[in-house]
Amino acid sequence: MRDTKESRLLLVLLIAIAFALITVDIRGGQNSPVDGARQAAAAVFGPIENGVSSAVDPVGNAVSAIRDSGERHDRLARLEKENAALKAKLGSDDRNRSRLNQLDKMLKIAGEGQYGIKGAQVIAIGAAQGFSWTITIDVGAGDGIKRDMTVLNGDGLVGRVTTVGPDTATVLLASDPDFTVGTRLEGSDELGFASGQGDRPLRVELLNGKAEVKKGDRLVTFGSQADRPFVPGVPVGVVSRVDPSGGGLTRTLSVTPYVGFTKLDIVGVVVQAPKKDPRDQVLPAKPKPTPTPTVTVTVTPSANGAGTGDRRQNNGGDQQQNDSTGRQQNDSTGRQQDGSTDQPQNGGTDQPQTDTTDQQQ
Repeated sequence: MRDTKESRLLLVLLIAIAFALITVDIRGGQNSPVDGARQAAAAVFGPIENGVSSAVDPVGNAVSAIRDSGERHDRLARLEKENAALKAKLGSDDRNRSRLNQLDKMLKIAGEGQYGIKGAQVIAIGAAQGFSWTITIDVGAGDGIKRDMTVLNGDGLVGRVTTVGPDTATVLLASDPDFTVGTRLEGSDELGFASGQGDRPLRVELLNGKAEVKKGDRLVTFGSQADRPFVPGVPVGVVSRVDPSGGGLTRTLSVTPYVGFTKLDIVGVVVQAPKKDPRDQVLPAKPKPTPTPTVTVTVTPSANGAGTGDRRQNNGGDQQQNDSTGRQQNDSTGRQQDGSTDQPQNGGTDQPQTDTTDQQQ
């Protein structure tokens, strides 16, 4: 349609008519004169609107779904990130708690033995120094560490320092086949030498071949001259097997070490030896034996059982009672029935019954 004077005039006229109808409709309220026209228009254009709406709604829903999907994806990514952060924090907290527990146990041993220690963390294991049973710790000469110092943790003897660098040191573990330490048996003070056997228990040779030793006995370090490489009193392990002496000069023991050499983390290097041998006081407290419950069974005889027992116990007495009672009953019965008794009721009454019957006849 061209933009002419007539078209502009027609547009203004239509707008004026529309405003007039709106004004009339508003003033008429429910009785509006254009209500019929509105209903007719609704009847005509309603189906068209529904069709258009049905055609447009899937597109709108799809657009909303895409928009919501993006929001959900962002929210999911955010939640996953928060979850990962919480897991990392939880894992860190668990590890920190484990380290605090190890440190607490180690400080307890150091306090009981009066050892001056330098705490350290294991940063490498044997493969870095070959295939021997060794670890690397994160303290060295700058921390006052020297060769042939005792290394322990919260459980007991770990090993001894063999190599020292500026900031690190190498520790030979007590499980290494080249490791040897003097030991003393708890209580009896029997001396021996413990040697590593890799992942097997320690092998201990007691100097006294006739020493009294049993499974469960415990050993500590005997100590070295000038406390190098070993200070006294450090827990070593528990006797797990005693080999027969066989009349030899020494006696061989298998000892399960207190320390788990495959799970070392926090250790301590003894930089100051105790002034006095702590002997056995660093050993952990012995576990209290678990009391064995005593079961007392009380047999309550039943009615049938009691009856049976009565019959068994009174069997002999019944025989005697039947014999005497039978005589009395048969004698009196025979007299009352005038000899009508044909069979004696008890073997013991045959003679009295016969005599009575004959006399009556």
